[in-house]
Amino acid sequence: MTATLSMLSTLGIYVAMGFYTAAFAAFSIDLARRGAESTARVPSVVARRATAAQQGTTLVIGEEIDAPQIHARPAPSQAAQVVIRWAFGLTIAGFTFHLIATVLRGIAAARVPWANMWEFSMTGTLVIVGVFLIANLKWELKYLGTFIIGLILVLQGIALLRYYVPVVPLQPALQSYWLVIHIIVAVLGTAFFALGFALSGLQLLQQRRERQVEESVPQQFRFLVTLPDSAGLENLAYRINIVGFVAWTFTLIAGAIWASAAWGRYWGWDTKEVWTFIIWVVYAGYIHARATRGWRGSRSAWLAIIGFAAVLFNFGIVNVFFKGLHTYSGL
Repeated sequence: MTATLSMLSTLGIYVAMGFYTAAFAAFSIDLARRGAESTARVPSVVARRATAAQQGTTLVIGEEIDAPQIHARPAPSQAAQVVIRWAFGLTIAGFTFHLIATVLRGIAAARVPWANMWEFSMTGTLVIVGVFLIANLKWELKYLGTFIIGLILVLQGIALLRYYVPVVPLQPALQSYWLVIHIIVAVLGTAFFALGFALSGLQLLQQRRERQVEESVPQQFRFLVTLPDSAGLENLAYRINIVGFVAWTFTLIAGAIWASAAWGRYWGWDTKEVWTFIIWVVYAGYIHARATRGWRGSRSAWLAIIGFAAVLFNFGIVNVFFKGLHTYSGL
């Protein structure tokens, strides 16, 4: 029975990956359509110069650029709305099969499904997609679909190739209710950091586009015209990263309490503990620098990106290649 459920769980992951791949393609088509439609609706400076030359007039710098041209956000066409609905629907379908696969793995193991790298990957990517879907109930974030689903495909693809292990009993050190508490808040924090990472990356691209508009040079990534301006993306990334930081703070506290119960000390400078603290310091510095030092724009975006890079390093490198008390990869 255990082997059958485990096999069905893995099959569910493959089905979910299929839906995610289709969703990624649909989100990518949406971005391409956004760029094509924005080019048709909001002429570039180069195009307006060519029109002016044909009419025998000259554009001066002050007339070339104005705020509406920089921040214009054309409404999506009906065809674009259909594509984005399909993309979102495919994401929900993938999430459903992903959830079923994760539950089946837990039933097969007769415990919570996060005792090794394969199960960590399965649960972590599930929560990232879930947070993305739920966040869209409050904010219009469907434009992040290409980046979030692309990240999921990479992470879960690596897990399928490198991290899969059969169901095994839980190690003694993990046999605690703190496993549930600690991992839940950790993956929640990681999910919010992933959204903040995607927003910060788009913020940097949007800032570049805005400079290109101001400098009257041909623009790249025309789909950015349909997204919020760089300040709006930065503010949203900041709010989402704060939520992630709160969850990560509790992760650090819960881990220390669990370490005291399991090993008789709150802190032991284990590699995993150190990197968890480094991530906390990076995001604390990000929040502090932006709130009190005026670190806005590209500096705050790069800090958020560095923070998420540290999260990925902690998960994909420290868990696998560094030895210590937290060596639970199962590889």
